[in-house]
Amino acid sequence: MTVLDNGTQGASAAPALAFYGKMLTFSRLQFGTDDLSAIEAQLAATLSGKSSNIPVLIDSEVEQDLSALVELLWSWGLQPIGVVTGLLDAQARELRLAIFPADGKRIERILPTKKPATQRQQVTADQPTESSAASSSEDNAATDSTATTETTLADVAAETLVSAEQITSLIYDQMLRSGQSLNHVGGDLILTNSVNSGAEAITDNSLHVYGRAQGRLVAGATGDKDARIFCQVFNPSLVSVAGTYCLRDNLPEHVIDKSVQVRFVEGEGLVFTVMDDV
Repeated sequence: MTVLDNGTQGASAAPALAFYGKMLTFSRLQFGTDDLSAIEAQLAATLSGKSSNIPVLIDSEVEQDLSALVELLWSWGLQPIGVVTGLLDAQARELRLAIFPADGKRIERILPTKKPATQRQQVTADQPTESSAASSSEDNAATDSTATTETTLADVAAETLVSAEQITSLIYDQMLRSGQSLNHVGGDLILTNSVNSGAEAITDNSLHVYGRAQGRLVAGATGDKDARIFCQVFNPSLVSVAGTYCLRDNLPEHVIDKSVQVRFVEGEGLVFTVMDDV
């Protein structure tokens, strides 16, 4: 979990680097041919100039001379940042380009083979980066005895890893203010307070907001199409599930300021359901 406050500077020296989540927008280019002349002709017909500076992701169904394709895209003002995993992986590694998962796939996500013991983290107003967890008791049918294990995690690293035996949910009690970004990997993100305009909450699982949600809400950030968003008062500037997003101006009017569930449905995109009507 990472909480970033763009408006606050610590008294101590700044660290050499910091990992945090940020919602960025870029275009995905799908290629069905390796004919660079045909590709350039279509770029010329599509783009109005060579100064767009648009970040793009390369998604190709055929083998490509990736180095030549990257040079061509740059010459048209496009900025290739990576490829969708597949035929171009080896060339992408040689060129030091990012390799993104295919649709519906998680990044380094280890799914448990049996029902996991759920571990919860509690983030308080005084200690926003500390976590605590307790593993549930497990019954032993053979001996009719109960074993209970409790573990406390303090001063943990900002990013929480997910093992094959547990999924970690994070509870955040503070209001998420403008300029703050809350990013959680490995389980549901549960906010008991509001998300102000200009703030963002991001998780690779489902997102729950039990206050007023006005900022950017992102669930299934690494491609989980089963992720959902639940809001008590729904009025975000952006909502996204598994990479499919909708801006405030395009939200259905009947869901604004209502208790809403958002999910992704293949072939339909984002589906908004007013929970009061269920």
